Amino acid sequence: MYRAPQIPPDQRRGYVPAPPPAYVHPDAYDDEYVDEEEVPPPPPGPAGRPRRKRAWGWRLFRWGIILAVWGAIGFGVMLTYFASDLPRPEAALDAARRPSLSLTDTQGRNIATYGDVVGEPMRLSDLPEWLPKAAVSVEDRRFWTHPGIDPQGIARAMYVNLMRGRVSQGGSTITQQVAKNLFLTNARTFKRKIQEVMLTFWLESHFTKQEILEIWLNRIYLGAGAWGVDAAAHTYFGISARDLNLWQCAVIAGLPRAPSRFSPRFDPQAAAARARQVLAAMVENGVLSEQDANVASASIVFPPRQANGAGYFADWAADRAQAAVPVGEDATVKTTLDGHMQAIAEAKLAAVLDGPGLAANVTQGAVVVLDPATGAVRAMVGGRDYKASPYNRAVVARRQPGSSFKLFVWLNALEHGMKPDDTVSDGPIRVGNWAPHNFEPGFHGQVTLEDGLAESMNTVSVRLLLMAGGPKSVIAVANRLGITDPIPNNATIALGTADVGVLEMATCYAEVFNGGMRVVPRALEGVVADGKQVVLPEPELWRVVDPLESREMIQMFAAVVSHGTARAANIPGHVVAGKTGTTSDFRDAWFIGAIDPGQPGSLEIAVWMGNDDGKLTKDVTGGSLPAKLFHDIAMEVR
Repeated sequence: MYRAPQIPPDQRRGYVPAPPPAYVHPDAYDDEYVDEEEVPPPPPGPAGRPRRKRAWGWRLFRWGIILAVWGAIGFGVMLTYFASDLPRPEAALDAARRPSLSLTDTQGRNIATYGDVVGEPMRLSDLPEWLPKAAVSVEDRRFWTHPGIDPQGIARAMYVNLMRGRVSQGGSTITQQVAKNLFLTNARTFKRKIQEVMLTFWLESHFTKQEILEIWLNRIYLGAGAWGVDAAAHTYFGISARDLNLWQCAVIAGLPRAPSRFSPRFDPQAAAARARQVLAAMVENGVLSEQDANVASASIVFPPRQANGAGYFADWAADRAQAAVPVGEDATVKTTLDGHMQAIAEAKLAAVLDGPGLAANVTQGAVVVLDPATGAVRAMVGGRDYKASPYNRAVVARRQPGSSFKLFVWLNALEHGMKPDDTVSDGPIRVGNWAPHNFEPGFHGQVTLEDGLAESMNTVSVRLLLMAGGPKSVIAVANRLGITDPIPNNATIALGTADVGVLEMATCYAEVFNGGMRVVPRALEGVVADGKQVVLPEPELWRVVDPLESREMIQMFAAVVSHGTARAANIPGHVVAGKTGTTSDFRDAWFIGAIDPGQPGSLEIAVWMGNDDGKLTKDVTGGSLPAKLFHDIAMEVR
């Protein structure tokens, strides 16, 4: 039987598809009956806009969560990185400092400070009310209200800096300054700034505002090695911070911005101008009346500025103090410096250099004032301006002494049995290819040792050297008296061709002027370390010159001043003994002499003048400018 092929219903002619079954919500399969009206509409198709909105919203929400999580992780990593090398704040509050060394002159006046000077810790209740008010007014006027960071102050600083085209104001608060100064470096980096903010909030959360201000006042650097207001009060005014008056408070409060530039010690005028700015800020901040500010402003008077040249002595004394001060302890050292003599020596040297020295092409000089009996250095000037050049020409520099080296030649002759009135020939002499001659032309024939030294005769000096043991014998005398520098082993040393120092030569002359006892240059009178007196070792003294030969040398040196090459050094009513020195081509000029040598209160003054680069002077001899400078200083210090 034939059967027709089966055709699917959906392909048959006239086929009408049945309607799709109604959408049934999954909840419809619950046991309870669901009303048809409660069944939600079918889900939108792929092209339906409601479904797209829902998908994008979910994606945004999901990505927001992901970004928030990763942002939190990144922020945590960043904080970990910035905090990785942060100091422990509790330890930093007790950070170590350099021990301080304060030097005073014989009158107790401070001449220099080294290291970090920290005064007595002060509470706000210990201080005059003006000091914290001045500090807040000029450094951080919203200190009491901001949370550690002052957005208004930052915005103001940015605006001012933008208008001026340079960084002239900062927006750091006092708390930020504490964070930076106590815990961090001054490096201008993004990392350091973030760390500063972190520590700022740590400080604000661990301390009260009063405590933060106390930390700042006690630990801020205020110049001249002074840390904290009490150290600054002692350094600049010689008093405790408790006793500061209004204008003194303003001076100290004005220092943190630029401690060196506004230091009363180095620029009193700038310090006074800055103090007046602080007073004006106090008026503007409402903590001071304008009348009181005007009175305080008119009262600003600083003591006379410390002489620049004392820095040469201070550096030398500080080096010597290191051996006497226990390691790690604060110390105050009373030195041998006489402030009055120091000021005179500086002023007189400056007057010569700026006057006749300028015309004679002399640009530098050095002076040492010494007590020949004890070796105490009473004044030391190592150059015309310590600020411009701290190189100490009185201690470090080495120059040829010229005829001032004849001390050792004549003393060696006496030790070989000669006397001041013995005679020696002043005539032509040749040593190998060398033929020395006198400064003045011509020869005098037979002369006494005294006259030969008085007129500084070079031929006599060479003959005495050759007659009394030769160069080695003279070198031995110089070494015994204290010359430690190498000395050429030839006859030219009779004219002073060795290189020596001013203090070194002054020491050798002092041993003749004091009767023949060894002299050790001394800078320290007393040392107090951490409140306890330090016993200074006594220098070992021994005789280096026979007393009789010492008196004979003084006799001949007195003739140099009375009728020889150093007449300009003569002081009526006093015995002045000394020796001039002039090197070839007038490069160096010396005079070393003493007032009333061998007597109580005797004083020695050594002078060198010349140029650092060795340029020639215009015919300057030891008997001219150096002898005159000796005279001018001696007339004032006697």
